Amino acid sequence: MTFQTFVFYAFAAVLLFAAVRVITTRNPVHAALFLVLAFGTASVMWLLLEAEFLAIALILVYVGAVMVLFLFVVMMLDINIDRLREGYWDYLVPGLVVSGIMVAEMTIVLIGRHAGLLALAAPAPKPADYSNTKELGRLIYTDYVFPFEIAAVILLVAIVAAIALTLRARKDSRSQRPADQIAVRREDRVRLVPMASEPTVKRDSQ
Repeated sequence: MTFQTFVFYAFAAVLLFAAVRVITTRNPVHAALFLVLAFGTASVMWLLLEAEFLAIALILVYVGAVMVLFLFVVMMLDINIDRLREGYWDYLVPGLVVSGIMVAEMTIVLIGRHAGLLALAAPAPKPADYSNTKELGRLIYTDYVFPFEIAAVILLVAIVAAIALTLRARKDSRSQRPADQIAVRREDRVRLVPMASEPTVKRDSQ
């Protein structure tokens, strides 16, 4: 076993442990921290596959931005843990089915490769000036331009739907209307109340 293979299996074990803890831990903050660990370990595996751009993008985008947002939201919201875990066991069977399919696919690939059933050619050595970022951009905007555009449209629809669901009018919510605030008049805010003046009291001079 080479050192690269040992590093791969070691980080793969850490990644599996972190992924399992994300869905089994009771504290949402701990789950988010385990997800950060999973992202960091996955970026190391991207480095082993010579995909440096994807590795640094995973760290900067997900760990540096998305997970920080998740932690702020989780820590600021008053989440009822008991109510959140009420329907946990209802999703156990679908989760086991999806996990079983994924494990079967990975097992077929690994066993088939070692048994000679799958002819996986070794990657050709890359020149010194090879840039995987440039190659990734070329593939996205040439061979996979239509799937890329479809994914962008789906994300745009998801953003619009999230905004529409968030901005629903609720009876218990309070909001400001800038147009009404700008159009306000002085008579609407200030009211003059007439009051009778009090008689002055003269003090006797001593």
